[in-house]
This record gives sequence, C-alpha cells and structure tokens, in this order.
Amino acid sequence: MAVWDELTGQSEAIAIFAAAAAASTAGGSDDSSMTHSWLITGPPGSGRSNLAFAFATALLSANPEGDEGVRKQVAARTHPDLAVLSTDRVIISIEEVRTLVATSQYSPSVGRYRVVIIEDADRMTERTSNVLLKALEEPPPRTVWILCAPSEADLIPTIRSRVRTVQLRVPAVGDVAELIHRRDGVDLAAATRAAREAQSHIGMAHRLATNAEARDRRERTLQLALGIRSVSGAVLAAATLLQLATDDAKAITEERDAEEREGTLRSLGIEPGGTIPPALRAQLKNLEDDQKRRATRSLRDGIDRILVDLLSLYRDVLLIQLGVQGELINLSIERQLVAASTEATAPQTLKTMDAIATARTRIAGNVSPALALEAMLVSAVRVAA
Repeated sequence: MAVWDELTGQSEAIAIFAAAAAASTAGGSDDSSMTHSWLITGPPGSGRSNLAFAFATALLSANPEGDEGVRKQVAARTHPDLAVLSTDRVIISIEEVRTLVATSQYSPSVGRYRVVIIEDADRMTERTSNVLLKALEEPPPRTVWILCAPSEADLIPTIRSRVRTVQLRVPAVGDVAELIHRRDGVDLAAATRAAREAQSHIGMAHRLATNAEARDRRERTLQLALGIRSVSGAVLAAATLLQLATDDAKAITEERDAEEREGTLRSLGIEPGGTIPPALRAQLKNLEDDQKRRATRSLRDGIDRILVDLLSLYRDVLLIQLGVQGELINLSIERQLVAASTEATAPQTLKTMDAIATARTRIAGNVSPALALEAMLVSAVRVAA
C-alpha cells in the first residue's frame, strides 16, 4: 500500500508531492518538482497534517511510495530524521522554534533528508516567524521544511516568498465518507451522515461517526438554537452551549492529561500515589501549565465547532427560505428546518449568520465567550408561526 492511499480528495496535491518524492529518490534536481521549503494550506479538516506526514514518509524512505518500517516510525514520531512541532496551546513559543531551527542544522542520520514539520504554523507571532525565516533563507542542503496553515495570509510575507505553496481543497462528502468507512469500519450510511454534518472536516467526521457523545452534543446544540423564543431563552441557551463546549473539551483532554502525568511520573521513577520530591515538582508544574494552556485552546476549539454547527443550521434554513435546490447539511432534521424557515425572513436569517461570524471574531480576540454567545443568540430569537 502506497503512503498516499490513506489520503482522500486531494489528487492534485498528492500528485505534486509524489513527483517531488520520486525526483528526490532518483537524485533529480528539477526545481519544479523538489524544493526544500513547503507550505501546505487548506481549511481545517482538509488533511494538511496527514499530507505533510505522508510526504515526510516518502522522503525518508528508500521507496518514494513509502517503506512500511519508516511509515510506522513517522506515525509514532520516532524517526531519527524527523522533527515535529505541533502545539495544543494558542500560540507557538519562540523557544520552541529556536530549538527546532537548531535541530534542522543536523545532517540526516539514516536517510537522505532531515524533515522538519510545523503544524499550525499560523500560531506563530511575527517575532517567532522571524526566527524561522532565518532558517528558511539558508537551509542546509539535506533539510526539508514542511509548514501547515489554513492560508498563505496567515504567515508573514517574507516566509511566503521562501516556500512553495500547495493548496488543498475541501474534500467531497463522498470521499470523506468512503475514507471513514474503509479506515474505521463504520457503516457507509453513518459515515456519509457524519461527513455531511462535519462539512467534510475529516477529523470531526471521524469523531461524529465513532463517538455517540459527540453526536449527542451536536444534536443538542441544534435543538437549543431552534428552541430560542425570547431574550432570556437566548441567555440560558448561551450558558448551556458554553457548558456543552466545556464538557466536550474535558472529554478530549482529561484522558490525555492523565496519561501524560502517569508517564511523566514513571519516567521520573515515582510510583503512582508516591510522594513527589521537591526537586522534581518544577517539572510537574511545567506539565500542568502546558495542560492548562491546552485546555484553553481545546475549549476555544469546542466553542468554534458549536458556532460552525450553528452556521450550518442557519445555512440550511436560508436555502429553504430562498427555495434553493441544494443538499441540506442537517438532513436528519429537515422537518424542523422547514418549520424554522417560516418563523423568520431570509434577511433575518442572514443577520443571524452575520452575528455568528462576529461571535467567532470576538472570541478569537479574547472577548468573554459567554458574552459573545449571548449577543449572538439574541439575534436568533424567533417567534413560532
């Protein structure tokens, strides 16, 4: 099985990276195929990271289609010639990038290349980006940088000018459903519904298809919005949505936090429940601080998922109001959508969608999520016909 087989809906991008990997294996020097600095852009869930790691596997393998042993090492992030920077926090720190840049100067130990991947490169501040820029201006001959970000505009112009950009598109619902059906063993009908409701976001589609609690939380989000009939109801709904996002974030992070703490204690030679020596408490404090920052980002991501789901709801209502013949995202509640379309006009629905976009901007700017959600949901007040 080729390393590209588990990717979906990105045939043009795959062809570019496959050609580059083949050229590098053959020792070619065609600049149109292989370069030492790449930027993969695309909307969330389009598979940016998956493609980056597939390309890394191809570059680190003797076979451009990917060797099985290398594939396992890359998947486990244990390959000696692979360096990865990903963050569960809101911002990538300058110290992390400095460490990565220093690592990039090493020669490959077992392969032809040293591959350095930065996921969420858009989370670098301008000062941090300038540290990376110096490495991209004069890269070692056998180091390949792969950056991932939603768009080119998320990076400073001087970095954009030194990378080759490959843009991903939103994969088709059918492609995502087929991938989940094949990879996760989910019934095709359930996989199709999950892919449609996730709007082709591969990671979210996987979660909706395999996690009943995630499906229930999404369903409750939509029902809350459809049931708003007063300003007080909007305020109560905002509090409930915030709690749903908090519960979702905890479900994602708590198990991982416990595993990290247990692994850290084990590496320090401390038995479960044992006393932590004062000299080692600083290390655990650093871990706890990292976990708190990750929880903050996870909560923000959870709130944003709720807002994206609400946008899909009002998008469906608007299509019905305008009489547009397009497939509904929330097909399972079509009757309720038709009823909701009679409770407001199309301009009112557009106003609500604008309010959701404003709420996303406000929350990204550190406005209190509770206040942003309340202001947004007030615009969604409807009176039953």
